[in-house]
Amino acid sequence: MKGHSAPAIYIQLKNRVTVPQGKGVTLRDVAFLITDPEWEESLYSILLLQPEQSDGNLILIDLLMVIPRIQELLPKADIEPIGEGKTIVQIEGPVEARKPSMALFVLVWLLLFFGSALTIMNFHADVSMQEVQIRIVEMLTGHRDEHPYAFQVAYSLGIGFGMVIFFNHLFKKKWNEEPTPLEVEMYLYQKNIDHYVVNEEYSKMKNRQEVSQAEHPEG
Repeated sequence: MKGHSAPAIYIQLKNRVTVPQGKGVTLRDVAFLITDPEWEESLYSILLLQPEQSDGNLILIDLLMVIPRIQELLPKADIEPIGEGKTIVQIEGPVEARKPSMALFVLVWLLLFFGSALTIMNFHADVSMQEVQIRIVEMLTGHRDEHPYAFQVAYSLGIGFGMVIFFNHLFKKKWNEEPTPLEVEMYLYQKNIDHYVVNEEYSKMKNRQEVSQAEHPEG
């Protein structure tokens, strides 16, 4: 009978997931499955881990933890992993609803605005930008103007327009579907963090195994 045959199970672990504090981590939380529909709910309901306070807020789960749990339910199942064999579980505590602080927003905005302005002005001073602009105007018009305001205003507007085009973002408006440089940097930053967390968790698991073997040499 079909109900008694062990199914083929294709499993793909998610990269990073968030689980509320106090909730057990099930297979549904960390993986996508392709298998016979009659087994899906039972497999998705498998409890992999009940996080404890000592586990911290980041927990690594890999296939070495998942496969034995599946085999307890279906000993003869044909398990086919897809993609990377690990996922990071972030334990999220209760979030308190807080009203955004307008004063903090204005303070951060002013710091970024004046910090960026000073950076640009200092760069222009280092490369003698004013003299360069005077020279450009002299080449274009044939006479020297010590204060080429029209050129400087156009140059300033061009810098702002160029930054909008470069970052592909103006307030909530994006010109196309390409990621902005900031989004790319944030993505790479998150990937580096995940890579570091994975290495740290594997080191902790190895240390725990060594301690356990030292305490129980016969085991």
